[in-house]
Amino acid sequence: MCSRPKTIDAAPEASQPLLAAVEQQLGTVPNLFRLAAVSPAALEGYLGLSGALGKGRLPAATRERVALAVAEFNRCGYCLSAHTYLGTNLAKLSAEEIARNRAGRSSDAKADAAVRFAVKVAEARGRVSDEDLTSVRAAGYEDAQIIEIVQHVALNIWTNYLNEMARTEIDVPVVTPGVAV
Repeated sequence: MCSRPKTIDAAPEASQPLLAAVEQQLGTVPNLFRLAAVSPAALEGYLGLSGALGKGRLPAATRERVALAVAEFNRCGYCLSAHTYLGTNLAKLSAEEIARNRAGRSSDAKADAAVRFAVKVAEARGRVSDEDLTSVRAAGYEDAQIIEIVQHVALNIWTNYLNEMARTEIDVPVVTPGVAV
């Protein structure tokens, strides 16, 4: 288990302005950010990639769907709980849609292709088949969006592994992986 700073002031000096920006944006500093702050480089990298992907071509709801599918695939309770909260409150996904996403599916046809592809990327560790690529393209995703799906998978795998390794305390309503909604 890794320790995390309990306050912004207790974090490494280089992480403090980054955590202050997170607090200003979210109104709080979730435990994931506190944990990543132990390494200012890791926190800066996470925030940078997350911010860049937020400006990408995938809708926020699709990004949350992918995060839910990957968190369930990796059985990460922290990330599954966080993305269930974000999916419900920010992306406005229904409980039924979140359950589908956790199962690697979506009720939206285009989003379904993205979520299925994301799970294939995670399962195959990037070694997807030509049929997998054909399928996601047939749903209307261009290469730039496909690359973004892969980056979202990678970013979510990092947070999943980090939180599992550190046994990060869940600071939103708890959702248990592997338990049907």
